[in-house]
Amino acid sequence: MSAVAGAPRRRVRGFTLMELVVTLALLGVLAAMAAPLAELTVRRHREQALRQALLDIRAGLDRYKVATERGLIAQRVGDSGYPPSLAVLVDGVPNQRSAKGELLYFLRRLPRDPFAPPQLPAVQSWGLRSYQSPAQAPMAGNDVFDVYSRANGKALDGSNYAEW
Repeated sequence: MSAVAGAPRRRVRGFTLMELVVTLALLGVLAAMAAPLAELTVRRHREQALRQALLDIRAGLDRYKVATERGLIAQRVGDSGYPPSLAVLVDGVPNQRSAKGELLYFLRRLPRDPFAPPQLPAVQSWGLRSYQSPAQAPMAGNDVFDVYSRANGKALDGSNYAEW
């Protein structure tokens, strides 16, 4: 069919190029504003996970110490009463008061440091402090008195992760 002169034209529906460019520009601005917020949320989540992991491990260390003081765990003369490694908290130790030799467990699983490289096992992701080492210069030793994060960064509150 050919168009007849003077016949009304149909209006073409759609977006102009300018409308599409403006829309894409607005979406780009919104995405640029959302990216830092998403990074902040991820960082805050990792910091919260670090705090919880430190609380869980330290509670396990304290439960081990209490069990040692109550005579449930064999202790040699001169030992501090803290576990020799973090793995002991999960693997269990023999209960000295159990006739069947049942094991005492202090953690279901060892949480990993959320700031540690992902290829490191959970046991190796933490820095260890023995009972004999000072708080200012933590060093591993014959026991595990405390744990700390090996992350070098600063938290959102300005404190160092290693000082938590």
